[in-house]
Amino acid sequence: MDWSDHRSRIEALAKATAEPRGAEGNAVDEVVDALDRGELRVAEPQAGHWITHGWIKEAILLYFRRKESVRLEAGYGLVFYDKIPLKQNYAALGVRCVPPGVARYGSFLGRGTILMPGYVNIGAYVGENSMIDTWATVGSCAQIGSNVHLSGGVGIGGVLEPLQAVPVIVEDGAFVGSRCIVVEGVHVEREAVLGAGVVLTASTPIIDVRGSQPRTTKGSIPARSVVIPGTLPKKFAAGEFGVPCALIVGTRSESTDRKTSLNAALREYEVAV
Repeated sequence: MDWSDHRSRIEALAKATAEPRGAEGNAVDEVVDALDRGELRVAEPQAGHWITHGWIKEAILLYFRRKESVRLEAGYGLVFYDKIPLKQNYAALGVRCVPPGVARYGSFLGRGTILMPGYVNIGAYVGENSMIDTWATVGSCAQIGSNVHLSGGVGIGGVLEPLQAVPVIVEDGAFVGSRCIVVEGVHVEREAVLGAGVVLTASTPIIDVRGSQPRTTKGSIPARSVVIPGTLPKKFAAGEFGVPCALIVGTRSESTDRKTSLNAALREYEVAV
């Protein structure tokens, strides 16, 4: 479907001072519904790199302005009071949602995905056969690939503004260990392994120690890397202290059986999960 007309209408609504009420805001509802079905994505890979659609973020922000908070009942005594309804089309999508797992309307979960008692926010995209484990959170507009495992307590950051800010991206086949934090548009490439407790922000030093000399980058974890938390010495007025970094200590093997490859990497590099 060609969404250019919707884009034009949404960009016009975003510039207007009036609230996007009534029929003139229908384009907003249609875009959010397309996000819910996975027909649209806030960010997507094109020609070898990821692009972010700022106008879709604008639609989400306008959707909040169109809605009033209401009582939402989810059964089992769960009651909420919010502007955004809960996602309900799990059976049609082929997704298993374990109580009290919550995904907001306007997020997408691919077929075969399991949502344990975690949380997926509006605008987020989760590919097929992924696991959102207990108390893991997927922030607004985050992009999670297929066959990804987000372990217990993982925090994937969200971003709605600024509009062109790249969301967190975790590509196909990645494994994110317990209590990891990935925020500020960090890009975890395909089949990477993050050990428990790794913290990745836009400014976190990512130090590759696989060679004879360390190599430091920021913002992106290379494909099939095995990563553990580390510290770097830094001098302050009060003395020298360790500050967090991420250490690339190994490489996950290229294997037809990705589960075998993952298990081997976890054992070989003694990665806590």
